[in-house]
Amino acid sequence: MKKITALDLLGKKADSEKIVMVTAYDYAMARIVDAAGVDMVLVGDSLGMVIQGQPDTLSVTLDDMAYHGRCVARGLESAHLTVDLPFMSYQVSPEQALQSAGRLVQEGSAQSVKLEGGERSAPAISRIVEAGIPVVGHIGLTPQSVNQLGGFKVQGRGDHGADQLMRDALAVQEAGAFSVVLEMVPAELAQEVSRALHIPTIGIGAGVGCDGQVLVCNDLLGFNLGFKPRFLKRYAELESTMVEAVSEFAKEVRTGTFPTDEHSFHRKGGPRKVSKIY
Repeated sequence: MKKITALDLLGKKADSEKIVMVTAYDYAMARIVDAAGVDMVLVGDSLGMVIQGQPDTLSVTLDDMAYHGRCVARGLESAHLTVDLPFMSYQVSPEQALQSAGRLVQEGSAQSVKLEGGERSAPAISRIVEAGIPVVGHIGLTPQSVNQLGGFKVQGRGDHGADQLMRDALAVQEAGAFSVVLEMVPAELAQEVSRALHIPTIGIGAGVGCDGQVLVCNDLLGFNLGFKPRFLKRYAELESTMVEAVSEFAKEVRTGTFPTDEHSFHRKGGPRKVSKIY
């Protein structure tokens, strides 16, 4: 089966075809979302929160990203794989950004890399693209800047913020990115940006006017029912189902009703006669 490329995704924008991106972190989930027919799979540094239980993404390392990228890649047949550059793996210099991106391609099986920031990240994007590695930008709420932003807040609500977001979007495009994620920005602004760019926009909390949408697989499947951001729609509530299933397993183990003969193996010829105690 043919893998979806960056050029294929650019073509979807030209054809007014919506792009579906899902964030996943392991082989099992990658296999499922690929079978569902998504266009892109993102291995996000959000794994720091979703998988590692951290309060933010800042402690995630390049080794973490490469490891999870490899795991996800093994489960994909057609979806395009993009992998996040984590905090402080690209901010020092364009050369550092290129080296980090190269590692994610070589060690993390990435087809493209994603990095946060608009105008400030343009030199890093340019250097990576010049080396032949496709790049996805990420503007609006940039989780790696959570301490500077004062929390996970909607960006671009005022005129100044909206103007800056547009400048960031154009800078990312000019630097050579083939797509850009818009996170937690007003729907009207996201639509304005999407119309101004010739590269596709992927929204999360950015309204229906974007060229595509992304959600974390664990979130859309309801693995954590306590996580209720405004932008999230749950398409299942699997946490309850999984807790119920594990509870039933525990009950059957404790009552001796599992395993049954159906789940057991037997010796040929029946029970062995024991002549002595070992």
